[in-house]
Amino acid sequence: MGLNGWVMANIGWIALVLAAVAGAALGLAGWLAVRLSRSEQRYARLTTGIDGADLQHVLDAHVTEVRSAMDCVKELDTLARGLERSGRQHMQRVGFLRFNPFRDAGGDQSFSLALTDDEGNGFVLSSLHSRDASRIYGKPLAGWNSPYPLTDEEKQAIDKARQ
Repeated sequence: MGLNGWVMANIGWIALVLAAVAGAALGLAGWLAVRLSRSEQRYARLTTGIDGADLQHVLDAHVTEVRSAMDCVKELDTLARGLERSGRQHMQRVGFLRFNPFRDAGGDQSFSLALTDDEGNGFVLSSLHSRDASRIYGKPLAGWNSPYPLTDEEKQAIDKARQ
Protein backbone atom coordinates (compact mmCIF):
# COMPACT_ATOMS: atom_id res chain seq x y z
CA MET A 1 0.00 0.00 0.00
CA GLY A 2 1.58 3.21 -1.19
CA LEU A 3 0.92 6.80 -0.37
CA ASN A 4 -2.10 6.88 -2.67
CA GLY A 5 -3.60 3.92 -0.92
CA TRP A 6 -3.00 5.38 2.50
CA VAL A 7 -4.57 8.75 1.50
CA MET A 8 -7.60 6.97 0.05
CA ALA A 9 -7.99 4.85 3.19
CA ASN A 10 -7.83 7.92 5.49
CA ILE A 11 -9.53 10.51 3.31
CA GLY A 12 -12.28 11.09 5.89
CA TRP A 13 -9.78 11.87 8.63
CA ILE A 14 -7.69 14.04 6.37
CA ALA A 15 -10.79 16.03 5.33
CA LEU A 16 -11.77 16.44 9.00
CA VAL A 17 -8.31 17.72 9.96
CA LEU A 18 -8.23 20.10 7.00
CA ALA A 19 -11.72 21.39 7.91
CA ALA A 20 -10.55 22.00 11.52
CA VAL A 21 -7.43 23.85 10.30
CA ALA A 22 -9.59 25.91 7.90
CA GLY A 23 -12.07 26.70 10.72
CA ALA A 24 -9.22 27.78 13.02
CA ALA A 25 -7.77 29.94 10.26
CA LEU A 26 -11.17 31.57 9.67
CA GLY A 27 -11.61 32.17 13.41
CA LEU A 28 -8.14 33.70 13.63
CA ALA A 29 -8.87 35.87 10.58
CA GLY A 30 -12.13 37.06 12.17
CA TRP A 31 -10.39 37.87 15.46
CA LEU A 32 -7.66 39.76 13.62
CA ALA A 33 -10.29 41.67 11.61
CA VAL A 34 -12.03 42.78 14.82
CA ARG A 35 -8.69 43.89 16.35
CA LEU A 36 -7.78 45.76 13.18
CA SER A 37 -11.15 47.51 13.14
CA ARG A 38 -10.74 48.60 16.78
CA SER A 39 -7.22 49.83 16.08
CA GLU A 40 -8.45 51.81 13.10
CA GLN A 41 -11.20 53.37 15.21
CA ARG A 42 -8.66 54.35 17.92
CA TYR A 43 -6.34 55.76 15.28
CA ALA A 44 -9.21 57.76 13.75
CA ARG A 45 -10.08 59.19 17.21
CA LEU A 46 -6.43 59.97 17.87
CA THR A 47 -5.98 61.83 14.60
CA THR A 48 -9.32 63.69 14.63
CA GLY A 49 -8.81 67.44 14.17
CA ILE A 50 -5.19 67.13 13.04
CA ASP A 51 -4.37 68.21 9.50
CA GLY A 52 -2.39 65.59 7.60
CA ALA A 53 -3.57 63.10 10.20
CA ASP A 54 -0.65 60.75 10.46
CA LEU A 55 0.75 59.49 13.73
CA GLN A 56 3.89 61.65 13.56
CA HIS A 57 1.81 64.85 13.39
CA VAL A 58 -0.37 63.64 16.25
CA LEU A 59 2.63 62.85 18.43
CA ASP A 60 4.27 66.19 17.60
CA ALA A 61 1.07 68.02 18.53
CA HIS A 62 0.79 66.11 21.82
CA VAL A 63 4.42 66.74 22.72
CA THR A 64 3.92 70.46 22.04
CA GLU A 65 0.82 70.53 24.25
CA VAL A 66 2.61 68.64 27.05
CA ARG A 67 5.56 71.05 26.94
CA SER A 68 3.19 74.00 27.04
CA ALA A 69 1.38 72.49 30.02
CA MET A 70 4.71 71.87 31.79
CA ASP A 71 5.69 75.51 31.24
CA CYS A 72 2.37 76.61 32.76
CA VAL A 73 2.87 74.29 35.73
CA LYS A 74 6.36 75.69 36.33
CA GLU A 75 5.01 79.24 36.17
CA LEU A 76 2.19 78.38 38.59
CA ASP A 77 4.64 76.64 40.93
CA THR A 78 6.84 79.74 41.01
CA LEU A 79 3.80 81.92 41.67
CA ALA A 80 2.53 79.61 44.44
CA ARG A 81 5.91 79.55 46.16
CA GLY A 82 6.08 83.35 46.02
CA LEU A 83 2.59 83.63 47.50
CA GLU A 84 3.53 81.16 50.22
CA ARG A 85 6.63 83.18 51.16
CA SER A 86 4.67 86.42 51.04
CA GLY A 87 1.81 84.92 53.05
CA ARG A 88 4.08 84.14 55.99
CA GLN A 89 4.69 87.86 56.41
CA HIS A 90 1.01 88.88 56.47
CA MET A 91 -0.82 89.43 59.73
CA GLN A 92 -2.54 86.13 60.26
CA ARG A 93 -2.49 85.42 63.96
CA VAL A 94 -4.73 87.26 66.40
CA GLY A 95 -4.88 87.10 70.16
CA PHE A 96 -7.42 89.18 72.07
CA LEU A 97 -7.99 89.51 75.81
CA ARG A 98 -10.41 91.76 77.70
CA PHE A 99 -9.66 92.50 81.33
CA ASN A 100 -10.30 94.89 84.23
CA PRO A 101 -7.00 96.40 85.48
CA PHE A 102 -8.61 98.62 88.12
CA ARG A 103 -11.01 97.19 90.68
CA ASP A 104 -12.85 100.51 91.04
CA ALA A 105 -13.79 100.68 87.31
CA GLY A 106 -16.68 98.49 86.24
CA GLY A 107 -16.49 95.88 83.52
CA ASP A 108 -13.72 94.51 81.34
CA GLN A 109 -13.24 97.67 79.29
CA SER A 110 -9.48 97.26 78.89
CA PHE A 111 -7.95 94.93 76.32
CA SER A 112 -4.76 93.56 74.82
CA LEU A 113 -4.66 92.71 71.13
CA ALA A 114 -1.75 90.81 69.55
CA LEU A 115 -1.46 90.82 65.73
CA THR A 116 1.40 88.82 64.21
CA ASP A 117 2.54 86.96 61.14
CA ASP A 118 3.23 83.23 61.26
CA GLU A 119 6.65 83.76 62.83
CA GLY A 120 5.48 86.03 65.65
CA ASN A 121 6.47 89.35 64.08
CA GLY A 122 3.96 92.15 64.57
CA PHE A 123 2.71 94.11 67.55
CA VAL A 124 0.65 94.01 70.70
CA LEU A 125 -1.77 96.85 71.38
CA SER A 126 -3.13 97.45 74.89
CA SER A 127 -5.82 99.81 76.07
CA LEU A 128 -6.17 100.61 79.76
CA HIS A 129 -9.56 102.07 80.61
CA SER A 130 -10.24 103.93 83.83
CA ARG A 131 -13.06 106.24 84.95
CA ASP A 132 -11.10 109.32 83.92
CA ALA A 133 -9.25 108.25 80.77
CA SER A 134 -8.27 105.50 78.41
CA ARG A 135 -4.63 104.99 77.48
CA ILE A 136 -3.38 103.01 74.52
CA TYR A 137 0.06 101.38 74.34
CA GLY A 138 1.69 99.63 71.42
CA LYS A 139 4.72 97.35 71.56
CA PRO A 140 6.52 95.70 68.64
CA LEU A 141 6.95 91.93 68.49
CA ALA A 142 9.75 90.01 66.83
CA GLY A 143 9.70 86.25 67.14
CA TRP A 144 6.94 86.42 69.79
CA ASN A 145 9.06 88.70 72.02
CA SER A 146 9.20 92.45 72.55
CA PRO A 147 12.15 94.67 73.52
CA TYR A 148 9.74 96.33 75.99
CA PRO A 149 8.44 94.74 79.18
CA LEU A 150 5.14 92.93 78.62
CA THR A 151 2.26 92.80 81.07
CA ASP A 152 0.64 89.49 82.02
CA GLU A 153 -2.38 90.39 79.88
CA GLU A 154 -0.18 91.18 76.87
CA LYS A 155 1.61 87.84 77.32
CA GLN A 156 -1.76 86.07 77.41
CA ALA A 157 -2.86 87.81 74.20
CA ILE A 158 0.42 86.81 72.54
CA ASP A 159 -0.05 83.20 73.70
CA LYS A 160 -3.56 83.18 72.20
CA ALA A 161 -2.15 84.48 68.89
CA ARG A 162 0.55 81.80 68.95
CA GLN A 163 -2.04 79.02 69.32
